[in-house]
Amino acid sequence: MTLSKRLQAVSSLVSPGKRLADIGTDHGYVPISLVESGRIPMAIAMDVREGPLNRAREHIRIAGLEDRIQTRLSDGMEHLMPGEVDTVLIAGMGGALMVRILEGGERLFLPPGKIRDGLSSAEKGAWISELVLQPQSEVSKVRRYLADHFFRIEWEDMVLEDGKYYPMMRARRGEMHLGELEVKYGPSLLKMQHPILRSYLSFERGTLLKAFAGLQKSVSEKAAAQREDCLHALRLNREAAGRTSFKPL
Repeated sequence: MTLSKRLQAVSSLVSPGKRLADIGTDHGYVPISLVESGRIPMAIAMDVREGPLNRAREHIRIAGLEDRIQTRLSDGMEHLMPGEVDTVLIAGMGGALMVRILEGGERLFLPPGKIRDGLSSAEKGAWISELVLQPQSEVSKVRRYLADHFFRIEWEDMVLEDGKYYPMMRARRGEMHLGELEVKYGPSLLKMQHPILRSYLSFERGTLLKAFAGLQKSVSEKAAAQREDCLHALRLNREAAGRTSFKPL
């Protein structure tokens, strides 16, 4: 199965050998591709709507993977049982909705105190230990949630497809402290000086400068506050550009 550039990148973040729950599976393409390629042994394709789930079922049937990919009607992780999977993948939805889904599934996450207890393999398998996330918006909310709930971003990627920028991340249980810049742009993306992040920073800077020029035409208090927000965003953008060796004009 051929995936889009975005879905290929998301799929590559799933660790080999993991049992996967794909939340909001839509057509079921990601779990099909991962199982078909042998990267993972099984998956549960979940969606809150019956229509997309029926499409996923048909694609799974055509791929001949009905014995290895289950489908399940579920609002987020509501109908996911403890110990069923190791990795949860959530892609293609807004950051606020993604955080709500993560909050609803916290009963399935390895408690922070357990991490240091030297758990056996069987005990570790009773908890979700890996998250693969690709928020379409409000990415900062997702990174803040992870940091506040004892998840550590261990790898990030970013792709440009059809004129849109898509950041994504893999996180595991662990401690993480993020500054404002890391929350906004991603700790791994900044550290690796990701080329697509550099492109995004240039795009964002142009957008911010255009917005600031428009706000200059107004003398209202609201416009003044928005100008301050815009200037702050421009300062963060310039600092991030400095970290990625990209020097804006």
